[in-house]
Amino acid sequence: MQRLDERELREELVKLRAEHRDLDDEIVTLEASATAEQLLIKRLKKRKLAVKDRIAVVEDQLLPDIIA
Repeated sequence: MQRLDERELREELVKLRAEHRDLDDEIVTLEASATAEQLLIKRLKKRKLAVKDRIAVVEDQLLPDIIA
């Protein structure tokens, strides 16, 4: 892996983790409100899961499996 690619992946990973935290915070806030919109919460949870999956893909690219 080239250094540039690795740096770009690490930058993407930082952004994805921040987005994941932001989504989690927004979901918690919405669920705590009395007028929680269930459809919006469901969409945010789905987006959060997609971000989590993308984080796993990027981490796998940065840390490939090494067979000893």
